[in-house]
Amino acid sequence: MGRRRDVFDGFPYALYLPSGTEVSFQAESVCEIAECRVPSEAELQPQLIAPGDVASSLRGGGNASRQIVDIMGPAFPADKLMVIEVYTPGGNWSSYPPHKHDVHNPPAEVDLDEIYYYRIRQPEGFAFQHLYAGHAGEQTLKPRDGDTVLVHSGYHPVVAGPGYDVYYLNFLAGSSRALAVTEDPNHVWIRSTWKDTDPRLPLVRE
Repeated sequence: MGRRRDVFDGFPYALYLPSGTEVSFQAESVCEIAECRVPSEAELQPQLIAPGDVASSLRGGGNASRQIVDIMGPAFPADKLMVIEVYTPGGNWSSYPPHKHDVHNPPAEVDLDEIYYYRIRQPEGFAFQHLYAGHAGEQTLKPRDGDTVLVHSGYHPVVAGPGYDVYYLNFLAGSSRALAVTEDPNHVWIRSTWKDTDPRLPLVRE
């Protein structure tokens, strides 16, 4: 498992391990493994996810186009965890229109903490992530290659620096295994302007 050279070299392998399960890895070359743990007592089965098992789609339009790779979506037989990869071409916006998921009000919105783990195709590149209307107030972050951002509340759009394709790995967990969000009503109108998807997409294929 794990044959891609980096996150821009195809779809991922992933391993879901339920509570009480142990695993060991033996690396055959230099590699990177991302791990996320969520408290759970559910008695489920381990499951290997191969590149052919994930689902890729394009979302947005114009300069808000991006590629979504669903690794463990809401339908995946996990207890709490959901896992997604997002590829944003340089200069494009992502997680846009700005959305939030910090209130448990199903089916409209569920309360999810979210981790963004960033990789950038050119290590000197960067992105900006703006967090606002949450418990921590308003702030703009400048994630670089290898940085991690925890989103606990509020809206959290991302923009990739021009010329620098941006990847982020999302881990989500919270009150429900659903991707139910509330979009910022001030910016929902932008959807009506979207026509064509960025021709640079998809950035990765199986």
